[in-house]
Amino acid sequence: MKKILIVEDDQIVANIYRNKFTVEGYQVEIALDGQAGLEQVHNFRPDVLILDLMLPKLTGVELIKRLRSEPEFQPLPVVVFSNTYLSNMVQEAWKAGATKCLSKANCTPKQVIEVVRGLLSANGAPNAAPAAPVAAGQTGAPPSVSRPATAATTPASSKVSDAAFQAELRGSCIESLPATLAALRALLQGTIKSDNEQTRLKQLHELYRRIHGLTGNAAVAGLRPIAQMSDALEALLKELYEKPKNINSSSLRTVALAVDFLGLLFERGDVSENPELPSPSVLVVDDEAISRRAITYALEKAKLKSVGAEDSAAAYELLGENKYDLIFLDVDMPGMNGFELCTKLRNLPTHQKTPVVFVTSLNDLESRASSTVSGGNDFIAKPFLFIELAVRALVYVLRGRLPAAK
Repeated sequence: MKKILIVEDDQIVANIYRNKFTVEGYQVEIALDGQAGLEQVHNFRPDVLILDLMLPKLTGVELIKRLRSEPEFQPLPVVVFSNTYLSNMVQEAWKAGATKCLSKANCTPKQVIEVVRGLLSANGAPNAAPAAPVAAGQTGAPPSVSRPATAATTPASSKVSDAAFQAELRGSCIESLPATLAALRALLQGTIKSDNEQTRLKQLHELYRRIHGLTGNAAVAGLRPIAQMSDALEALLKELYEKPKNINSSSLRTVALAVDFLGLLFERGDVSENPELPSPSVLVVDDEAISRRAITYALEKAKLKSVGAEDSAAAYELLGENKYDLIFLDVDMPGMNGFELCTKLRNLPTHQKTPVVFVTSLNDLESRASSTVSGGNDFIAKPFLFIELAVRALVYVLRGRLPAAK
């Protein structure tokens, strides 16, 4: 019997994976922090190690480095879970010696099992059903990535079992969402109202830990929009906790916006992504090339494609010919300024309700008022955090794709 060690600090997620791997015929142990995981590797001697990157006591990257420094564990297959937005940490994991890097928000237990089977098969493990790595959930993968098992190659009994397992997880997760939302809102209010830096950071870190756990729980339950949103918010909270100087009214407003949107997603716990919808498209209007590139880069982190326009006239022409899911506007531009463009685009049938976010260095009260009067939905002052803009973009794009409430 092949042995799997799961190093995951969220007990619920760890138990779900342990139960699933046990049913599949593996011997499984759990460690709830990096240091315990390191000790378990030496004691349990697993055939595959699965670990989260964000762990207490010893991070996933540090754990990999420790193991790869020991000759006997250099061949050990290591599958890591990552936050989609922490690309630097993912690259560190690859350099440290990770075998596979999977996005926690995009992977189901079934897909993780397929990855593990593929690794054991590649290592010549007997009785290991061959399966290819999962392209959809893989982060920072090498160029050659095989496709996952298809419906034609997956036994019908297995699909029925997986569907029942997924339905059970989904029901359990949805049942816990009201309590989760209450806890998130209480921590957010504590963070906003605290005038003591240490207390604020403590509240912020606890909020981060809760969102970190939500990402994993929503992902294994198949609640993809919730997992996608919490994945981005988790990265923003991590950034704010590690760099408190970035905690300001704008970043806290973004956190509040994301938590409120999660509340809306919680109310619609059975909502799923519509595969028939085209990929969202965002229009970025700014006469400064560097600013346009900065916004585009932030959108790329959220896997959102964008089109750039360097002046209002070109932007208005694009708006007349195309439908966009979100528009970012600078204010101070030659010719027609951003406020005037926003007022004008609201007369276009296709963009009467398209979310418009102003991104500008004009941060005075009059400019904020003008953004609302002209028909804008939001306002971000330059300079901005990349992940903050990505979170806001996701909120507006995902909200626009929710089906109308019944």
